[in-house]
Amino acid sequence: MATSRRRWIKLATAALSAAWLGLSVIPTSALAADKIVVFAAASMKNALDNADAAFTKETGKEVTVSYAASGPLAKQLENGAPADVFISADTNWMDYVAGKKLIKDDSRTNLLGNKLVLVAAKDKAKPVEIKHGLDLAGLLGDGRLAIGQPESVPAGKYGKAALEKLGIWASVEKKVAGAESVRAALALVSRGEAPYGIVYQTDVSADPGVAVVGTFPADSHPPIVYPIAITGNSTNPDVQAYFDYLKSAKAVPFFEHEGFTILKR
Repeated sequence: MATSRRRWIKLATAALSAAWLGLSVIPTSALAADKIVVFAAASMKNALDNADAAFTKETGKEVTVSYAASGPLAKQLENGAPADVFISADTNWMDYVAGKKLIKDDSRTNLLGNKLVLVAAKDKAKPVEIKHGLDLAGLLGDGRLAIGQPESVPAGKYGKAALEKLGIWASVEKKVAGAESVRAALALVSRGEAPYGIVYQTDVSADPGVAVVGTFPADSHPPIVYPIAITGNSTNPDVQAYFDYLKSAKAVPFFEHEGFTILKR
């Protein structure tokens, strides 16, 4: 009973955090065995919601997704949170749960790719050439750079790596406004709390208040890879069909429409 209570408290805390970010949370009813429960990186929300709706329409099987930064989701899995599928925004957090024996290793697949972009409020957006030595600190002025927490959020880690490679990080490190997820970083720019932010290309369509002002060179950061896997404790009989659907040609249009690239498998 004590263990169950602790797990429920952790889930409730995570749900409140996700709600603050405006993301989907797992309602109590979603814990029913007949629903497929997915933990997915926040940047996947638009594409995955549409893919899931199509899957449900085709099969009648319901899917519930908890969206957040990959790190907190991985920690929830480690703490016993119930889920059938985990989709991370980088390979490091998938490696982490794999090391904890929390996924079925033979199911792990690199599903999608993405791009890293610099964004600004749409009404103030001017093109920025992202290159070595860019005076990003000068562009920021007294403002902050919205970015996912560089030590834990995948988009933040990619962003820091890119800024380091381009010789920019040292000049902006003290101006960084670390956010709990890439969507939270996007919101800071949209609300005018930060003049610039670093997010995934796929996030931009989620907020009409922001616009891309520059794209980071692909060789300025490690490849952006979204791996997917079935969790080790999943017993849902429908999870394999759902997993196969996300990897199939049927799901491709939903991902490509939001700007994801489909990785060869």
